[in-house]
Amino acid sequence: MSDDTRATIRQFICGRFPSVSISDTDDIFAIGVATSLFAMELVIFVENTFGFQVPNEELEMANFRSVEAIAALVARQSATVAGGTG
Repeated sequence: MSDDTRATIRQFICGRFPSVSISDTDDIFAIGVATSLFAMELVIFVENTFGFQVPNEELEMANFRSVEAIAALVARQSATVAGGTG
């Protein structure tokens, strides 16, 4: 996964919660930064920013808990789209 992808995701999250500093591995739900409503915003952000629809089987909280988890989802889906299997 690229540093640019992580930076884009981090910028979105920090833009919504400017008073909070997070690392790429912080669980944004466990530390109280995000809610289930914000999870829906994350899905929409990922789809619009990275150009793919998140498949139903990937709509799991674990895929949206941290910058790294979201970046891994983006990498998996980008590979699927590039491979023509998505």
